[in-house]
Amino acid sequence: MLKDQALEYFTTLQEHIVKGLESLDGGTFITDSWRRPEGGGGTSRLIENGELFERGGVNFSHVMGSKLPASATAHRSIEPNQRWEAMGVSLVMHPRNPYTPTVHMNVRMFATEDGTTWFGGGMDLTPYYYFEDDARHWHQTCKDALDPIDPKLYPKYKQWCDHYFHLKHRNEARGIGGIFFDDIDQDLGFKLVQATGDAFLKGYVPIVILRRDMPYAEQQRDWQLYRRGRYVEFNLVYDRGTLFGLQSNGRTESILMSMPPLVKWQYNYEPEYGTREDDLLRNLIPKNYV
Repeated sequence: MLKDQALEYFTTLQEHIVKGLESLDGGTFITDSWRRPEGGGGTSRLIENGELFERGGVNFSHVMGSKLPASATAHRSIEPNQRWEAMGVSLVMHPRNPYTPTVHMNVRMFATEDGTTWFGGGMDLTPYYYFEDDARHWHQTCKDALDPIDPKLYPKYKQWCDHYFHLKHRNEARGIGGIFFDDIDQDLGFKLVQATGDAFLKGYVPIVILRRDMPYAEQQRDWQLYRRGRYVEFNLVYDRGTLFGLQSNGRTESILMSMPPLVKWQYNYEPEYGTREDDLLRNLIPKNYV
């Protein structure tokens, strides 16, 4: 069954990514397994105060219930009063070095008792300082992942990502994007999930290796903490995964694991024209990288 294949893939993917990230950091992710009263549970893999990662987590969850949360049916017409189950892997990594970008990836599956099954996911990059080569590498990796399925998919899901990770209240992009897809049925959806999950380390690891040892000062650190505020705003206001977790009575610690450990807000702050900080903002616009 497709559900069984997806379950095996997600559990294997979590372990594969954790091992890859541990080899970068040199530290060890702790394992925190949990159960949900309504049904199901998951395993959170977390690292804090690592050599590379200030905080990060790779979550696996497989939960079920008797009524679909509103966030799960926002883009399709389906009877909400039926049993359902959802499973997937979600990760967010917050490096300590301001020149190393924050990264997010999520792949997931929903199934309902009437036989409906759909998939969603994607991965996106949130730099604090802009490097054109990094952006091109990231997007080329996304394109290379999807082209074997259909060359038309990368442009479509790249545009969807640009639209989704947009802070409407600030008219500002969260980062430089990547790919995003949702509500994709059956076999195509599972192929997309696998392509995305398998591409993650290929996209992120080379960027980390290039940027992790770049020297920085308090000014760069302050800018990183300020920009992390945008990440928090998006996750708490718009992110469907966060909303689904909270609406489905998920485990709060695992849901909010995506939050950075340190963050700051500064009233009406604008960087000085021509600085590296200003350069980031001028490049946070949808553009074609490949």
